Amino acid sequence: MRFGFRKWIWAALAATLVAASPVYAQADSQPGPQPTLTASFRDWFVYIAGAGDERICYALSQPKQSDPTEVQRDPIFFLVASWQNGDTQDEPSVVPGYPYREGGAVEIEIGSDTFALFTRNEGTNGGAWVQDLEDERRLINAMKRGTTMMVTGTSTRGTLTRDHFSLLGITAALERVSNLCS
Repeated sequence: MRFGFRKWIWAALAATLVAASPVYAQADSQPGPQPTLTASFRDWFVYIAGAGDERICYALSQPKQSDPTEVQRDPIFFLVASWQNGDTQDEPSVVPGYPYREGGAVEIEIGSDTFALFTRNEGTNGGAWVQDLEDERRLINAMKRGTTMMVTGTSTRGTLTRDHFSLLGITAALERVSNLCS
């Protein structure tokens, strides 16, 4: 398991990505270093944040569909991050737009492949990560082969959510991330 202090920093940064997303335009109002959009590939966007060894590069996408539709959530993201210092490469994570049920798990489906993620909450923000490096690699490979991905999780209120992401552009986006932070 690679979850540590850096992942909590990443989860906090990911929560601020709302402002940097192409869907939201108020980037100037967010504190701290501003993520910079460097490229877009179909349904995936590549950003960098920070500088030097602390620079983080990541591919980000938002779901094409979220169920149930009537549930109020903060913006939802799927991210794959790499750090310039080489500490972490191609680390997938989920920002669900709500805190997860305590001890809950998240499941990702890509075709016939399924992946279990563990969850962590900080205040009203939730996040989910893959438990070990081998499963991270399997997930990234499945994302590159697939066309759609469904992320299923349960909120602290007990609401089961399903977020449907397009994988169109993920391979090119991850190649750009690797070129920017390697």
